[in-house]
Amino acid sequence: MNKFFITLILLSSSVVFGQQKLSLTVEQAIQTGLENSKSLKSSQFKVVAAEAKTSEAGAAGLPSLKVNAAYSKLSKVDPFTLSFPAYGLLQPDNKTVLFKTVAAQLGDNITNNYVVRATVQQPLFTGGKISSAEDIAEYSFEATKHDFQKDRSDLIYNIKNAYWNLYRANEFKKVVDENVGQIRAHATDAENLMKQGLLTNNDLLKVQVQLSDALVRQIDAKNNVTLSMIMLDNTLGLPLSTEIEILSQLQTGAAAQSDISTLVKKAVENRPDILGMNARLKISESNLSIAQSGWYPQIFLVGNYNYLNPNQRIFPSKGEFKGTWDVSVSLSYDLWNWNTSGSQSTQAEAQLSQTEQALSQMKDGVLLDVTQSYLTVNQTNERATVARKGVEQAEENYRVTNERYKKGLNVNSDLLDAEVALLQAKLNYTQSLIEYELSNARLSRSIGE
Repeated sequence: MNKFFITLILLSSSVVFGQQKLSLTVEQAIQTGLENSKSLKSSQFKVVAAEAKTSEAGAAGLPSLKVNAAYSKLSKVDPFTLSFPAYGLLQPDNKTVLFKTVAAQLGDNITNNYVVRATVQQPLFTGGKISSAEDIAEYSFEATKHDFQKDRSDLIYNIKNAYWNLYRANEFKKVVDENVGQIRAHATDAENLMKQGLLTNNDLLKVQVQLSDALVRQIDAKNNVTLSMIMLDNTLGLPLSTEIEILSQLQTGAAAQSDISTLVKKAVENRPDILGMNARLKISESNLSIAQSGWYPQIFLVGNYNYLNPNQRIFPSKGEFKGTWDVSVSLSYDLWNWNTSGSQSTQAEAQLSQTEQALSQMKDGVLLDVTQSYLTVNQTNERATVARKGVEQAEENYRVTNERYKKGLNVNSDLLDAEVALLQAKLNYTQSLIEYELSNARLSRSIGE
């Protein structure tokens, strides 16, 4: 049954990873992941959109030029006429004068009306509404850029995590494979000793049981390599059939050098989520300015050029195009709006207070995050040092026990214990090195590097 499962795993691995092979260092893996990440590209498009929004907001304070044209067909009406006496005739009786009147039509009876108008408008004073809107757009752009950097930092950490998890899976498999080889050699020696009458059948069964356990661990280790490979492929945006060879090696641990207060200060100055929240705090302040602009009048300078047929300013009106212009200053002011401006200001003040509290809470979280990461780096460094010494001791113990076992000076259970101790020591050492590497990655992310 064990051979069946081993064969099945090997066949599935060859199918899944037989298409493409890559050899990557952790730096190359990071570069590949950054280039292929769809979520990071989506975040980058948000930055582009936010930058365009700043241009849109800035245009609100500049002069605007609009042109509109219209044509109207009018019904015919009776022309407007004026009647006035033109001259008088003396009647035969020489006493009566008869006046003759003349009717004059003023203007043409125009049924086609054409309008072409160009309007220039320049805001003169808006109570800070336009400038505050520009500030909001700028701070939103800044916050979006910091969000992008945070997404990028998170992706880099996830890539490192997946990369070193695959490294750990490979190293665990090597250790388990070595353990299987040791136990098989032990089983062979046990069979020979039993044939010579130097070992009981029960002792041989103990070795065989341990070999079966080791084979199960070997299957799990192979499967873990397969799953870790798929997770890394997915994180890097590669086809899940890609086989990745790990080129980077773990470095010897070293304790964190800077003190916690220095790291916390660095995190507050560099972390993209803190910087983004600072930008959002400024957005809230600008929103308050916009709300308060409702207390002030709005003043605009407006200029028009009218090219009309007929032009109503020209008398008498004629069916021909005539151009005229006008310049005006307009002012609008809400004398009473049922305290709408006051309600909007209260809302903006509350939102500003919420943002201030969120920033304060985030800084508290940064202190906790940096402290935990700092302590974890030092802890994993110490564990790696102890675990390395444990491997050296376990190897020496196994060597001595194995030699004494072959000479009949140690019992079977002693060698079994030595094999288990060596396996556990090597697994602990590999695990401590990986944890140290990942804790360093977490510390770098927590201080905004």
